[in-house]
Amino acid sequence: MFLLRRPNTQNIAEFLDKTASDTFSYPQEGATAAKVPKGYNVDHNRLKIGTGDGDFELAEKAIREWKMFDFPWVRLWPNTTPIEAGQTVAIVVEHFGFFSMNAARIVYVVDEQGDVDRFGFAYGTLTEHGEIGEERFSVEYHRSTGEVWYDLFAFSRPGSLPARIGYPLSRYLQRSFASDSLNAMKRAVERSRPPGKTAAP
Repeated sequence: MFLLRRPNTQNIAEFLDKTASDTFSYPQEGATAAKVPKGYNVDHNRLKIGTGDGDFELAEKAIREWKMFDFPWVRLWPNTTPIEAGQTVAIVVEHFGFFSMNAARIVYVVDEQGDVDRFGFAYGTLTEHGEIGEERFSVEYHRSTGEVWYDLFAFSRPGSLPARIGYPLSRYLQRSFASDSLNAMKRAVERSRPPGKTAAP
């Protein structure tokens, strides 16, 4: 849904109510955990955001609080949505003076322990979304090195007519989102550390 004015909380809530019975806009649900289907753009971005199990706990907390959306031109609503399969959220995006509201639903949750601990989830686009595809947001703690990474993996293609017409702009926004999301997660971990404490060596 494209808008000329920034939607308020009531507008977003009404939009989400309408998407309650909405379905995924693609048939390959969960493919970010398996084999990516053909015919999509694939984007994979990673950033080291800390070290040690303390930073991993902060990174997991940041995922649970949707901090990867904490930058000016994107709004995730509601940002108190629990990380559970079946939960639906609205993503409001500002595009050079106009706005869009997009709906996505959590497909699966990742919560693994081992040589590499992982936490995160993937959400997929509903029919009320300008793009078609799935995106996975996860953090990893590599016990052998102590490194904590934020991993962003997605496959997508334009869905709505405006997205198809504005394909170069859509790809620019996707790359901008990835960059801003990586930086947002790094900030979230850094700001959550106790005063005077730095990342573990």
